[in-house]
Amino acid sequence: MKGGRGTATRTLGLLGAIFAYAVRHRMRVDNPCVLVIKFAGNRRERRLSDDEYRALGAALRRAEADVREVEAEDKPISGFGLRRRTATIWPPAIAAARFIALTGWRLGEVVGLRWSELDLARRTTTLADSKTGRSVRPLSKAASDALLALPRLAGDRVFPATRGGVETTLNFKKFWPRIAKLGALPADITAHVLRHSFASVAADLGYSELAIAALLGHRAGSVTTRYTHHADSVLLAAADAVANRIAELMRDEKSAADVVPLRAAQ
Repeated sequence: MKGGRGTATRTLGLLGAIFAYAVRHRMRVDNPCVLVIKFAGNRRERRLSDDEYRALGAALRRAEADVREVEAEDKPISGFGLRRRTATIWPPAIAAARFIALTGWRLGEVVGLRWSELDLARRTTTLADSKTGRSVRPLSKAASDALLALPRLAGDRVFPATRGGVETTLNFKKFWPRIAKLGALPADITAHVLRHSFASVAADLGYSELAIAALLGHRAGSVTTRYTHHADSVLLAAADAVANRIAELMRDEKSAADVVPLRAAQ
């Protein structure tokens, strides 16, 4: 197997389970993986700092500004039908990055999201086939507003690919390094880090593990399908609080109005 320590540890675990099965069914007398020393596990997961959230916000704004500039220039040149230039980053990829930051969803859930799965009036999404099966998620107002601002292109994909047909999955990993570069973000920040950071912000705000699990779509957090409508309202409020805090962290402090004290007339 090729890869680092994580790959080695996962491969050893898989082989150990296979050999353990063989021992139970008397196909082998021993499990050779038992004698192999594993790498020490590192359960601490990466999360964005406040400064990194601000850098992410700046990167998204720069990418969006580039798209707007291209759209303003997008006129045929000298009647030949040529365009001056194209945007550096595919707009749906920029929108997907913002959506991941505001929801903490898995990358596969975001790039596979369909308009038919959304109920923006009720701020609810029903994912028919997530990693944990059917999953009902609350949508924060910030995430809903981000979706409402998107154009409805051909097909049912919310974040369509650049080419390959309307059912082609967006290659987010191709564009994410370009977004990260605009904010000088470290290379170890990935979509999963954005997801874990969302959970960390929710924990910082005092939300329980069950509430966080429901927001993230963990199997143990399917409270939106088991509890009453009041629980849905509670989860919507939690989604709003977490997304608003993240949006606040991503906001450029310099864009806020400065309060200047005025001197009394002499």
